[in-house]
Amino acid sequence: MAAEVTPKKPPDWKNLTDTVQDAESLRQESINAHHDHLITEIETSDGPLGTSLRAVYEGDELEKFKESLGDHIKNHDKEIERMCNYHYQGFIDSIRELLKVSCDAAQLKDEISEVNNHLQDSCEPLLTKGEELVKCRRVQRNIASAVENLTLCLPVLEMYGKLQEQMSSKRYYPALKTLEQLEHTYLPRVETHWFSQTMKEAIPKLREQIKEASMSDLKDFLENIRKHSVKIGEVAMKHAAEQNNMDPAIAQSNVKMKTKRAPKPPNPFTGEIEKEGGKEKSALADSTDDMGELSAQDLIDFSPVYRCLHIYTVLGDREKFETYYRKQRRKQARLSLQPPSNMHESIENFKRYFHDIVGFFVVEDHILSTTQGLVNRAYMDELWEMSVSKLAASLRTSAASCKESDMMLDIKKLIVLFCHTLRGYGFSVGHLLELLLEMRDQYSDILTRQWVDIFNEIFDEDNYTPIYVESVEEYTAIVTQFPFQDEELEQETFPKRFPFSFFVPSIYTQVKAYINACLKFSADLHLSHTEIDDMIRKSTNLLLTRTLGSCLSSLIKRRGLTLLQLIQIAINMNYLEKSCSYLEDYISSITGAQNDSVHMARLHGTSMFKDARSDAEEHIYSKLNLKISEFIELANYDWLLPESKGHASGYITDLVAFLQSTFMSFTNLPEKVAKTSCMSACKHVATSLMNFLMDNNIKQVTMGALQQFNLDLIQCEQFASSAPVPGTRDGTLLMAFADIRQLLDLFLNWDWSLYLADYGQPTSKYIRVKPSDAISLLEKLNNTDNKKKNLFTTLKKTERDKKKLIDTVLKQLRGLVNGTA
Repeated sequence: MAAEVTPKKPPDWKNLTDTVQDAESLRQESINAHHDHLITEIETSDGPLGTSLRAVYEGDELEKFKESLGDHIKNHDKEIERMCNYHYQGFIDSIRELLKVSCDAAQLKDEISEVNNHLQDSCEPLLTKGEELVKCRRVQRNIASAVENLTLCLPVLEMYGKLQEQMSSKRYYPALKTLEQLEHTYLPRVETHWFSQTMKEAIPKLREQIKEASMSDLKDFLENIRKHSVKIGEVAMKHAAEQNNMDPAIAQSNVKMKTKRAPKPPNPFTGEIEKEGGKEKSALADSTDDMGELSAQDLIDFSPVYRCLHIYTVLGDREKFETYYRKQRRKQARLSLQPPSNMHESIENFKRYFHDIVGFFVVEDHILSTTQGLVNRAYMDELWEMSVSKLAASLRTSAASCKESDMMLDIKKLIVLFCHTLRGYGFSVGHLLELLLEMRDQYSDILTRQWVDIFNEIFDEDNYTPIYVESVEEYTAIVTQFPFQDEELEQETFPKRFPFSFFVPSIYTQVKAYINACLKFSADLHLSHTEIDDMIRKSTNLLLTRTLGSCLSSLIKRRGLTLLQLIQIAINMNYLEKSCSYLEDYISSITGAQNDSVHMARLHGTSMFKDARSDAEEHIYSKLNLKISEFIELANYDWLLPESKGHASGYITDLVAFLQSTFMSFTNLPEKVAKTSCMSACKHVATSLMNFLMDNNIKQVTMGALQQFNLDLIQCEQFASSAPVPGTRDGTLLMAFADIRQLLDLFLNWDWSLYLADYGQPTSKYIRVKPSDAISLLEKLNNTDNKKKNLFTTLKKTERDKKKLIDTVLKQLRGLVNGTA
């Protein structure tokens, strides 16, 4: 069945099968060759087998590889067995020979052991000596190495010890130098030793310690210099006063202070202080007695500044040090420029203030000249400009509170000396000199206030009577004190009488004293003679016009002054007015400006004294009229008097006597003033008398009362015609009484027809009589008649005619007043 089912292969299939079989055999051969190659690599390789084993496991023929590997192992085992069989007899022979050699080796070992024992016994002393020699050689080598290392280390340690000693003794200059040598020269030689690293690490700390220590010294110096600035400034100003021929006492403070000479600075490289006579110069030596031999720089030790500057320069922090120093000194400058609150109370406060400022700038100038760049001129100028502005403001404020001229003079002298002192150090003081000119005006104001009291005291003490002298000495004292020349007075015998009172020479003397006081302030201000002369004249004009003029005005207005005192004051004004030319000459003589009269200002005292005299004259007129009014107030007229008493009233008699005695004292007054006073008095009397008649309270007047009034008027007219003062004999005084005289004559003469007929004519006899006045007086007479009419029912024909006439006259007078006549 199988044969039937299976078809018979065609002939061509045989070739195809053979071909497949050949390919399979080739593939198998290739695999076997590959396995053989891998096995060969495994056998011959001395390195890692990872690559070969990976090739084995990466393929799919692992089992076949194992079979091939087993076949190779079997082949090798067969070869080993064959080799062993081939060499077995030789191996046996070698074992036998080896056993023989073993016996010989044991014998040789025994002999060698015997020889070794013998050698050990014989070399034992030699080994002992050798070990000792090695030890000695080792010690010797160690000693040499130690000596060598100590030779290198000892200078380092010595330098470090020296550094510590210098640090402890605050000799920072040499300490810094030692530190540099230690770091750059000595430590590199011993850098293999552990302590050199410790020292290297300590060097920055030591530098910081030196910087801190030097900065601490600098802070102590700044604090110390702040305390000693006052004394430094005092010494500097004293020397400046001596150089400028000024009184050193100006700068001398009354508060005694111990001054100490500063020690000389140490050598910057060695740190040693120079010795003199085997002893160090100490800062504890008091030098109060020989302060004049010391300079300002001798009073302070500047070595901390130099030391700190050098240290910071070496350490590369110079700029930081300069900034710190300038900042601290600016703060101290502001403290120095801050004035005490009570500086104006004492000149000692001003001295200490100036000493402190001068001391500050003297120290800075010394630093400028002894260091390179720590401070420079630009810094100094900036600091000075700031100081000048604050100083000027402080002085203005403090000086404004001063009330005494002597203190102002002392302040001025201090400022001048202050300017001389700082100008010597190269500072500009122009603003301070301008301040002095401002203070001069304030000084003048203070003087003016003081002279107000002086003038008022003179006025209070004067008796306002002419000066009487009883000897040549007294006369000479007056004419020496006041420029007065009178040949007639010189020829008179003693006692002599000056026309003026004591306040004239006193005022003149005090004005000269004021001029001298003004000149004191103008001294040392570097002003020309003309400038000084102008300033003094300006101040004197203010004194005369404002101060003295005000005092005279107040004096003249005093209520307690009598008429005679006012007259004496007016007389005094004449002589003070004449003295102004002498005051001008005096100013020119003391200022040295005589030759520059073209530009000299005139004193205004002449016009002021004229005004004061005019004021006094006005008050004389007022006072005289007031006195006249007091007499007139005593008048007690009986206006219903039937007949006159036949003589003048008592008050008029007393008034005339008073006027006569008063005008006798007018002999020293100018004629014009006397005439004006007399005319004013007469007018006032006439006006008062007219007011009596025109008084509205008086309702009735009799002809007897008018006749009595006429007698009083006659007394006044007789006084006016007696020429009570020179130059009044021309009848001018009588003109004061013309109005009332014509009015009284009109009534006493009953000349109404003439008055009414000539009214308004220039040649009228009663031209000064006003219709209104006539009406007033006539009505009072008419009222008296009306009263009589009431008393007597029947009147005489003459009385009736008179009454009718009065009514007619009144009607016509009213027509004149109303303008209808």
